[in-house]
Amino acid sequence: MSILVVGSVAFDDVASPSGSVKNILGGAATYFSLAASYFTKVRVVAVVGEDFGPEQEKVFQQHGIDTRGLERAKGKTFRWGGSYTDNLNEAKTNFTDLNVFETFQPRIPKEYEDTEFLFLANIQPTLQADVRRKMHGVRLTGCDTMNYWIKGSLKELTETLKLVNVLLINDTEAKMLANETNLPRAANKVMAMGPQALVIKHGEYGATIFFRDGAFGIGHHPFRAPALPIEEVKDPTGAGDSFAGGFMGYLASQKELSRDVLKRALFYGGVMGSFAVERFGTERLQSLTREEIDARFQIFRELTHLE
Repeated sequence: MSILVVGSVAFDDVASPSGSVKNILGGAATYFSLAASYFTKVRVVAVVGEDFGPEQEKVFQQHGIDTRGLERAKGKTFRWGGSYTDNLNEAKTNFTDLNVFETFQPRIPKEYEDTEFLFLANIQPTLQADVRRKMHGVRLTGCDTMNYWIKGSLKELTETLKLVNVLLINDTEAKMLANETNLPRAANKVMAMGPQALVIKHGEYGATIFFRDGAFGIGHHPFRAPALPIEEVKDPTGAGDSFAGGFMGYLASQKELSRDVLKRALFYGGVMGSFAVERFGTERLQSLTREEIDARFQIFRELTHLE
């Protein structure tokens, strides 16, 4: 089944202990699309500038990603620069140039209206809500946000969360959103805002999924998936978006949405995130095979004895 991602396509400058690169293709929608494309058909709604050319377009096309929702605007594509030092979990932002992304108003092509799975990547919460309200046939909506929106647009974000089935954020964001220092209590408060499930990403320590009572079947216990120990992390940029792409892409490939399916999706998210960090930018995600993905999933299963 098809999945639509609405978010950013960008050019990144990244520096880490492994080296540095400039003007590489990035953005939440890019990482998500590539990761999800190994599981299902992907459609993308984003905005790019005049500096986005055939070379970048080809990256999407080679993975069968539908780019009819990619709007081309006058000006430059969104640009971000960041550097990682010893703490690879945190990037120091060197610059953010929103450029054409600053006035981005997502337009949904008519051909996308039958999409069954929707992922609202990290954009202004009001835009996320507008997109969700236009997509009448969606079976499941996933959503991401960040501390910037939690601090500055909490009212709008709270409205958006009423329209979302699964929220994917990190521990710090969950605690900030719930105004709560204890993670399980924070998770319950966040789910009371609307989401039926909450995926909390712990970076190099894996992810936990919490379920609202009665959502996706019986039971209320959270489930934790570990992260795979990676020998060399070159570039953590986009790991969370790649995780979301694996998670949502796997869900879109399944006939039913049960707790077991969501738990398994957590592992596929971890697999895609672990591949993304092995090279700079989207390089590793571009060259993967489904065999490599399934082999790594098997290692995750063995780590946890997942049936």
